[in-house]
Order: sequence, then C-alpha cells, then structure tokens
Amino acid sequence: MSPGMDKLSLLRLAEMKRGGEKIAMVTAYDAPSARLADAAGVDLILVGDSAAMVVLGHDSTLPVTLDEMLLLTSAVSRSTRRALVVGDLPFGSYQESDEKAVASAVRMVKEAGADIVKLEGSDRRLSRVRAIVDAGIPVMGHIGLTPQSATLLGGYKPQGRTAVKARHLLDAAKALEAANCCALVIEAVPPPVATRVTQSVAIPVIGIGAGRECDGQVLVWHDLLGISEDPVPRFVKRYADLATEIRRAVAAYVDDVRSGAYPEDKHTYSMADDERERFDEMVSGK
Repeated sequence: MSPGMDKLSLLRLAEMKRGGEKIAMVTAYDAPSARLADAAGVDLILVGDSAAMVVLGHDSTLPVTLDEMLLLTSAVSRSTRRALVVGDLPFGSYQESDEKAVASAVRMVKEAGADIVKLEGSDRRLSRVRAIVDAGIPVMGHIGLTPQSATLLGGYKPQGRTAVKARHLLDAAKALEAANCCALVIEAVPPPVATRVTQSVAIPVIGIGAGRECDGQVLVWHDLLGISEDPVPRFVKRYADLATEIRRAVAAYVDDVRSGAYPEDKHTYSMADDERERFDEMVSGK
C-alpha cells in the first residue's frame, strides 16, 4: 500500500462524524471505477444492488443475485486501497432468516472482500442486523426509500413526508443504531427529517436525496459522471457528460475503421527484414 493510502477505518468514520467532516461515498461496480474513485479520495465505495439496473439491464433491483453481487464486489475490493468497500445484500439473501442473513454476509466478506455489508429495512430487520454484527461483520443500514421494498412503499417515491412517517424514520434510525449498525444510508427524505435523524444518532448518516445536513453524501458513479442517459432523480448532480464524449470517441473509431484510417503503421508491430524474407520464401514455395 502506498504512503498516504492507509485503509480507512470505522473509527475514522466515527471521528469524521464527531468532527463535522463530510463523508464522500460513491456507488460503483467494477475495478476501473473503483481504482479511479479510490484515487480521487472517496471514503466509501458502495457496491449497490442498483447494479441490477445500472449495469445488468434490469427494470428494478430485485433480480440481482447474491452470486452476481459477490462478483461485482470482488472486482471493487481488489481495486481499492483506501476506501472502505460496502457490499449490498440483495433481495432474497437475508429476508428469510437470521441464519441466512449471516451466511450471506459471511460470503460477502470472505469471498468478495467487503469491509461492511448493507441491508435495507428498519424495525423489521433488527434481528438480522444483530445476528450479522454478532458474527463480527459491520452493518450499514438503509432507511427512507428502500428500493427492494418499493412496491410496498407505493413506488420510487420520497418517504417521511408526513409527521407520522417522519417519526417512524427517526425511530427506525435509533433502533438500527441500538442494534449496532455502524452507519446509515437515508434516501429520498425531506431535509428537515434527515437533519433530525443525523443529529439524533451517533453513527454516520449518509444521505442521497436527503439534503446537505447529513454526515455525508452518496451518488451512483454513472449518474455523477453523466454516463447513463436515462432520466435521473432530482437529487443527482452531473459532474461530467461522459456519455457525449464516449459516443463521440466510438463514432470516430467507427469512421476510422471504415475509411481505413485506423490502424496506422504506429499501431502495428515490426518484423525483421530477414525474418520476413524467410517467411515469404516459406509460404511461396509450398
């Protein structure tokens, strides 16, 4: 590991929370993205089950399997030096029982190299959280808009917009903290609610569509870089327009191939004159 690239720790995350230092997290799914994100200084890389939609072409997060998540998380963890890697437990890998949840979490850490596992849910998942933590694995909770439960929530809609529902989110955050979650993601929640949650728990709260007062923020790699061209949620800020540049580059390549402009001599490999002559003699004297 290079100097200045020591692995971040959970203790350091807690210190950042106490000291008011903002935490930067991105959701990425492959080795090149992980290397670039790590070198850019992000603190956490989440390998989210959003991979189902972003890279696997599904219409929701539900179809992605644990084996697929292990494959993607392995690629990220092998390419990350400083950031903590968070492996998302997909739908069906932990809902059935505490035992299944622990088995899935163990695979995520042992086979895929995740530092933390993430699961969705609030009071319905407390026993799962406790069981995984008891097995020695840190857990990040996820409240607010939880895509695995989008049907129950009425679709991909903001959460906590009534006083009763906001209070439920606050209670859920406190319960997850009491169950020894090391951090929380809070998604698509009005800023006043997310602010109260952030102030009410001692663990870091990472927001996405939840306002600036959270302890940190997370965005999907493809969204922030402008790689995906699908409509994005209102909380996404595009920091680049790579889709346009990628399209331009590939179109230029296609034009060069069709016109014969590529490859040029500089893109090829040389052969000694005497070896070329020998080769010509060998094939011409069949």
